[in-house]
Amino acid sequence: MSVQAAKIEVKNLSKFYGNVQAVTDVSFSVGDSEVLGFLGPNGAGKTTIMKILTGFHFPSSGKAMVDGISVDEQPLEIKKRIGYLPENVPLYTDMTVDEYLNFAARSRFIPKEERAAAINTCLEACGLMNYRNRKIETLSKGYRQRTGLAQAILHDPPILILDEPTTGLDPNQIIEIRSLIKELGKRKTVILSTHILQEVEAICTQVLIINDGRIAAQGKPEEIAAAISETVVETAQNGDTWELVLLGADSDTVRDKLSALGNLSNTLVEPMDSRLVSAHFIVPGENAGERIFDWAVGSGLKILEMNRKKLSIEDIFVKLTGSVKGENK
Repeated sequence: MSVQAAKIEVKNLSKFYGNVQAVTDVSFSVGDSEVLGFLGPNGAGKTTIMKILTGFHFPSSGKAMVDGISVDEQPLEIKKRIGYLPENVPLYTDMTVDEYLNFAARSRFIPKEERAAAINTCLEACGLMNYRNRKIETLSKGYRQRTGLAQAILHDPPILILDEPTTGLDPNQIIEIRSLIKELGKRKTVILSTHILQEVEAICTQVLIINDGRIAAQGKPEEIAAAISETVVETAQNGDTWELVLLGADSDTVRDKLSALGNLSNTLVEPMDSRLVSAHFIVPGENAGERIFDWAVGSGLKILEMNRKKLSIEDIFVKLTGSVKGENK
């Protein structure tokens, strides 16, 4: 398949459904060979944005551009450039995989003399070569998902928009589909909506967190974590988590001495045995590791283990949306 340049630009995008505003003043861009992860709780506006980008809905205000083309001015041109995999894959289950992809190829106006090569390329990329003559109704959920992905890349679009591509798959199937998406992301622009936070960390180069129709954060996961730690300082909940194993005092003494480190949170100090104490806490501010080391030396404690846990994408999501894992989509 040929490599094509692609870029998405969204500027001040808003969408109303009657009197309900689903998206408010959203702006972002996605460059070539990037995988953008869409995160947000139910009703946040993710699906609305994806439908606008695919030309199924039009914005109420603002602009969505694909390769410099406005989605509301030339929706058919946009559809030529995008491969779309909705959450509920629209398959004709009485067809074989080959029949379905032939139908999709005709619908995409792929010239007859190019269809066989295009279908074979997709079958190979999605691991479906041995299933091409199987009826879709006989396929597992994982292979149906592969079939849906095959139709999305059939016309070699420079952009892929995938809505919950691993929903309902078993662990092995999830690994396979993630690997395929990551490979596609090396030469295409991919927007991926998912409710699985680990999926974002495994696949995505950029993250967009949406809450109440607005962008709550965007950038690389580590950049968002750093921004939260540096700029949101109203509570001591912002910072890295530190886990220590200490020698030299009992748990009550260690707990008292920790006050010298400042305004800690999520503090837990427990005896491990007659000699060792574990301490777990969040410490805000810069140079935390150096401060902890100096504190231990000044307190007459030996640090036997010291582990730093940075904010994960799940921590970031909960901080920005107030949602817990399993409730977002």
